[in-house]
Amino acid sequence: MIGIGNYLLSQVVLTGGNVLRQAILLTVLTLVCGVFAFGQAGWILKPTNVQGDLIAVYFTSSERGWIAGDNGFLASTNDSGRTWMPYQLNTTEDINEIYFRNDDNGYLVAGRKMFITRDAGKNWQETRIYRGSDFGAGRPEFLSIRFSDKKRGYVIGSVLKKSGDEEVVVDSLLMRTEDGGETWRRLNVPTKTELFHLDFNDNSHGWIVGDEGVILSTTDEGNTWRKQASGTQMPLYNVDFRDDNNGYAVGKGGIILRTENGGANWDKVDSNFRETLMRVDFADDKNGWIVGYGGNILRSADRGKSWVRQESNTRDRIYGLYMDKKYGWAVGSKGLVLQFKK
Repeated sequence: MIGIGNYLLSQVVLTGGNVLRQAILLTVLTLVCGVFAFGQAGWILKPTNVQGDLIAVYFTSSERGWIAGDNGFLASTNDSGRTWMPYQLNTTEDINEIYFRNDDNGYLVAGRKMFITRDAGKNWQETRIYRGSDFGAGRPEFLSIRFSDKKRGYVIGSVLKKSGDEEVVVDSLLMRTEDGGETWRRLNVPTKTELFHLDFNDNSHGWIVGDEGVILSTTDEGNTWRKQASGTQMPLYNVDFRDDNNGYAVGKGGIILRTENGGANWDKVDSNFRETLMRVDFADDKNGWIVGYGGNILRSADRGKSWVRQESNTRDRIYGLYMDKKYGWAVGSKGLVLQFKK
């Protein structure tokens, strides 16, 4: 690209250096540099030695982050993903989500287990948030966790029960803590379907998405939850709200939902994507990303009204996504790690 710039410069110098030609030169060089910069931006495959699937990714700064997935695998980086240091959790439960409410206090949900760190991930301890008798013959499966403030947090998932050789979902699961995760109690919700993901915008406003197109919302600090009409029976795997009004949900069959009034109305976004979408994350009010099966990474620059596919350089399934205004990460099957550079 430097060679092209020099060539253009030489052509203008040879033909005379008046103001008009200088203006044309400046415009051309700006366009060339812009094309070059755009060509450098995008998603880059990062080599790893991870054998299993990676499900979750979370960064607390551009340098420090975590990836996690099958069989209790957890690793962290302090150098923007150049190296990853595994951490032995001593569990074979699959880690479904990583969440930090600040730089020091983080949480992992892994099957029927939860792990907490108070020292920025240097040490993780398992914490028991239920008694064995709480679910009768069933067992909990924790899938997502969020905190709405320093003390109040929520974990969701399902209650599973043995049926022959398989485990089936017999009830929804929502639990809340009001003391920073020391103690938890179960809350009632108006559904028995599996709940996959939740998001809170502030202390009062929260949303949960789940199987069969279920969307639940609260406006009273999680004390009561009501169903919203999603307009679909497809499983919804992820939800992201920018404020009390503007939110997004994605799921099976390429479905993308969007609301501008807190979920009072959800609209389906028309797109040509039909493969399952697993995560949606907006870095600011306008710019959002979605990841899913088939290596699909979609980007919107107009508040989610339209989406275009970005090159991911993979056809593997992408399960996890974390986006910031200045950087981004995605993880997926067979140890897949992708870094977004702007």
